[in-house]
Amino acid sequence: MSSSSNKAINAAIIANVAIAAVKFVGYGFTGSSAMLSEGIHSLVDTGNGALLVLGLRLSRRPADETHPFGYGKELYFWTLIVPLLVFILGGGLSIMEGFHHFRDPVPLQHPGWNYVILAFSCMFEGYALTVSLREFRRVQGDLPLWKAIRQSKDPSVFTIILEDTAAVIGLAVAFLGILLSHTFQVSRWDGAASVAIGMLLVVVALFLMAESKALLVGEGADRQTLRSIRQLTQSDPGVERAGYPMTMHFGPHNILLTMNVQFCSGLSGGSIEQTVDRIEALIRDKHPDVRYIYLEADAVRASTRTEYPASSDESAST
Repeated sequence: MSSSSNKAINAAIIANVAIAAVKFVGYGFTGSSAMLSEGIHSLVDTGNGALLVLGLRLSRRPADETHPFGYGKELYFWTLIVPLLVFILGGGLSIMEGFHHFRDPVPLQHPGWNYVILAFSCMFEGYALTVSLREFRRVQGDLPLWKAIRQSKDPSVFTIILEDTAAVIGLAVAFLGILLSHTFQVSRWDGAASVAIGMLLVVVALFLMAESKALLVGEGADRQTLRSIRQLTQSDPGVERAGYPMTMHFGPHNILLTMNVQFCSGLSGGSIEQTVDRIEALIRDKHPDVRYIYLEADAVRASTRTEYPASSDESAST
């Protein structure tokens, strides 16, 4: 388990446990539908954090005969389960509660409690979001946040970022709904806020499902990494031309690489072995996440285009 992922998830779990308890107490005093939705949201986020911890632990198991490339995709599986819970439990229940409250509005009781609880919750959620963003930035560098999230192969961190962001936005929506209900004595605003919180959770869940699905079915390395691998290979004096690198992530820091390589004519078997060793050393030095490298000595297509090939030739590995 990476320290960055661990720290971000632990901060989120601690914050969500405290916030969920306070929100449910607030709902008991005030009867606010938005506050109940926020309590469900925090409770689901706590469960999601626990599932991410489980996924990270299971993904650390060493490779064995049945899983020769390790168990890194355990993390991708459990981060696919997380948005399902957000969608079904968080989003679905919040929308149902909001519609029920909108149809049969109940006047708020002791609304001052809501403002205190929302302020308390915003402080904790803001802290959790700050921690997750700081840990994510430490790994991703200066890329724009949205682009970094789309390119990241570690869903344990960007899932927490999106959940914390949705939590902060949800608190703002809940505050607005309660404020309007309190100010204009129209309780339906509280129900509408609950529906809006539910829809926000559904949107976040759908995005997380799409990202986790892409990783689970076998997403490759980014284009910049692929270009770098090809350039490093072709820079070796024993290589005439390198084919298109074919990669797959078996975890955030576990990449499988296969590539056709056309070696210079006249090289002996020993020289080819030395060339392969140099190439592998160069690639691993520049891209340490590339754990498994298989270079195939084969005729490379005359085309040097960078698009992904339609098929790959089967030949003996060197």
